[in-house]
Order: sequence, then C-alpha cells, then structure tokens
Amino acid sequence: IEVKNISKSFGGRLVLNDISMNFLEGQTNLVIGGSGNGKTVLMKSMIGLVEVDKGQILYDGRDFTKMNFKERKPVRQDIGMVFQGGALFDSLDVEENVIFPMSMFTSWSDEEKVERANFCLQKVNLPNANQLRVSELSGGMRKRVAIARAIALKPKYLFCDEPNSGLDPKTSHVIDELLKDITDEFQITTIIKNHI
Repeated sequence: IEVKNISKSFGGRLVLNDISMNFLEGQTNLVIGGSGNGKTVLMKSMIGLVEVDKGQILYDGRDFTKMNFKERKPVRQDIGMVFQGGALFDSLDVEENVIFPMSMFTSWSDEEKVERANFCLQKVNLPNANQLRVSELSGGMRKRVAIARAIALKPKYLFCDEPNSGLDPKTSHVIDELLKDITDEFQITTIIKNHI
C-alpha cells in the first residue's frame, strides 16, 4: 500500500498535511503518534471511510482515491479490519460473529463457512469457543474473536485500530504475537495504529 501526498481538512482545520508512506507487503507496519495527530483519519482514509482532499492511496498500484463505490468493492474484500473495541455483535455467538463477513461477501456453503470459522478460531487459539456468547468473553478473547473475523475472508491487508487498547500487559503481548504470526504465515500487509 502506498500513500502519496495526502491531505485532509475538517472545517478549515488541517488534520493530514502532505502525508506519504509505504506499507510493506507481508510485514507489520506501525502508525504511532500522540492523541489528535491524525492516525484515525489516516486509517479511515485508507479504507475509504473518509475521502482525502488531495493525494493518492494505491493498493498494488490501483488508485483507490479515484475509484467509485462499486470499483472499491474488490479492494475492500481484500481488507480485514480489527476495530478498537472489537465491534462484535452481542446478539450473535462467537461462530456467528466470525461467519458474518462470509455471509455478506461470499457464496460459500454453510459447511464451508463453519469450516473457515473453525480454522480462524484455531488460529487465534480459541478452539471450541464457537457457541460462547460475547458477554461470556474476556477482553482478550473478544480481541481474538475480532481478529478471527478479520481474517475470515483471507485478506491481503489487515488494519488494526489499537488492538491492545484496554488490555493488561500480558494479554497485550499475546495479541502482538498473534498478529505477528498471522502476518508472517499468510504474508498479509498489516497496519497497526497505536498511540504513544
């Protein structure tokens, strides 16, 4: 992923000013900065939730900033997202949460979806957690379910919004190692946003 000279203002306030960077394929890439420095706006711009005022965001040479909603769909299907709070659905169990993006974006059979969910839950060290409710999960378990859901569609790009937020140091280390292992094993371009 290549970000070239992007700028973004809100109500006359410049948040991103001529930002350029490369995010390396198959590696963990960190976006670190203080509160209010534009990290969230940068990440939202990269996934298309915020439109930049100028500049380019390139995915494997494809200019995401020039694409319309329909043209962006194939790129978005290559993106996994781990939200800061996990963003799990309380009304669904663990397996249903992991299957959710598969139901939206694939024509896989129910059997294939369950098989992929089991694979992803195994990868995040949560085998046999399928039927647990979100309310039964610890903070660290919620993050791991969110990661399992984020990798369900076999993404090329994985965005993580402060994946250690609210976790104790030991659990934070587990999440860091898990993201590193997934990035290495599947050669995903991983972007992790953290504050200092």
